[in-house]
Amino acid sequence: MFGGTFAPIHNGHLRLAIELGERLGLARVHVVPCGRPSHRSAPEVPARRRLHWARLACAGEPRLLVDDREMRRDGPSYTYDSLAELRAELGAGTPLLLLLGDDAANGFHTWHRWREIATLAHLVFVERPYEPPAPAAELAAFLRGRRAGAPQALQRQSAGLWLAVSIPQLAISSTRIRRLLAAGRSIRGLVPEAVIADLTTEDIRLLTHEEDPIAE
Repeated sequence: MFGGTFAPIHNGHLRLAIELGERLGLARVHVVPCGRPSHRSAPEVPARRRLHWARLACAGEPRLLVDDREMRRDGPSYTYDSLAELRAELGAGTPLLLLLGDDAANGFHTWHRWREIATLAHLVFVERPYEPPAPAAELAAFLRGRRAGAPQALQRQSAGLWLAVSIPQLAISSTRIRRLLAAGRSIRGLVPEAVIADLTTEDIRLLTHEEDPIAE
């Protein structure tokens, strides 16, 4: 499972999902647009538009499955709830992984029922080569003794381990894309062409007026 607000989804998101899917031998990667974030203000762009962009971006990638469960659920979107639903669908014995960028990982200890998330899935932290991880002491203590010795270990049990993975990352963030749009500059090469072609004037207005932007 790989979640985010995806406002907008970009090539960095796609590369992370595709490369980890291949490297870890995942049958599929659920790309889950967040319906209503619990940790930040809701995106200006409506959920239906962000979901549509995710579907455009992932089209033609058989390993990527755009999952709309958080759009269909009322109230704040909690990763714990989505993983609990996936666990019920997959069964107790199927390995389930939560893919986390290092910015999300550093704040993971503030998430809703974060300790229980590790009972539902393995945690895969994606490290940026130019930005060393900085987990909170509480999270570091919780993870002690749970590290997977190799990616293959994640296939031998259904949940409970963690793994750090470093992949060549594109220097792309949704924040940067929104700033480029606000300046009237091109976002070609940063965002899938199908998504760029779908952007309306209203989409651009909403994207460039996002409050409390974060690197996504």
